[in-house]
Amino acid sequence: MTRQLLLGTFNANKATEVQAALGNDWQVLTCRDFPLVDEVEETGTTLEANAQLKAEAYARATGLPCLADDTGLEVDALDGAPGVYSARYAGDQATAAMNTLKLLKDLIGKPRQARFRTVMAWAVPGENTQLFEGVLEGEITLSPRGEKGFGYDPIFQPKGDTRTLAEMELAEKNAISHRGRALHAFVTWLREQG
Repeated sequence: MTRQLLLGTFNANKATEVQAALGNDWQVLTCRDFPLVDEVEETGTTLEANAQLKAEAYARATGLPCLADDTGLEVDALDGAPGVYSARYAGDQATAAMNTLKLLKDLIGKPRQARFRTVMAWAVPGENTQLFEGVLEGEITLSPRGEKGFGYDPIFQPKGDTRTLAEMELAEKNAISHRGRALHAFVTWLREQG
C-alpha cells in the first residue's frame, strides 16, 4: 500500500525531486493539495529551526507526516551570512539578482570560501522530529556565470569544479547538491525504518 507524505512547500518542482527519490512506496503531496493550509512563516534564526517549524506546523495542520527544509548559503568571511536570511539578504522584497549583487559587493577583497547547507526536518504527529543535513562546499566567484539554476547558483562554484552551479545540467547539479545530499540521508533513514 502506498503511504502519503506531505512536503512542506508550495513548490511543485521540489515534490518531483522527492517523489523520484522515494519511488512508488510513497505518494508525495504538497501544501498546494491543501487549500485551507496557510504558509508557515519562517521565524527561526537557524536553518534547523525553520525546517522543524514548518514540518511540525504542516504535520499538525494535515495529520500527515511532513518533510520540510530550509537552505542557506554560508560565507566564512561574512561569519556565516547570509545563512538563514539568504532569500532576503538584500531586504524583504529582494530579488535573486539583488541578493547576488549585495553578496558580491560585501565580498570585495575578502576570502570567498562558502557552502550551501540544507536541513530537512521529518515530523510525524506524536513523534520526535528528525533532522537531516546536506552540505556542498565551494567558493563565491567574482561575477555571475551560467544561465541555469536559480538564486546564488550563478556565483557558487563547487569545490573541485571549474563551473558554477548555473553552468551545470540539472541532473549533474542534483547529483552533488546540498539538497540532494540531505534528501539522500533522509531516504536512507526512512528505508531503514521499514
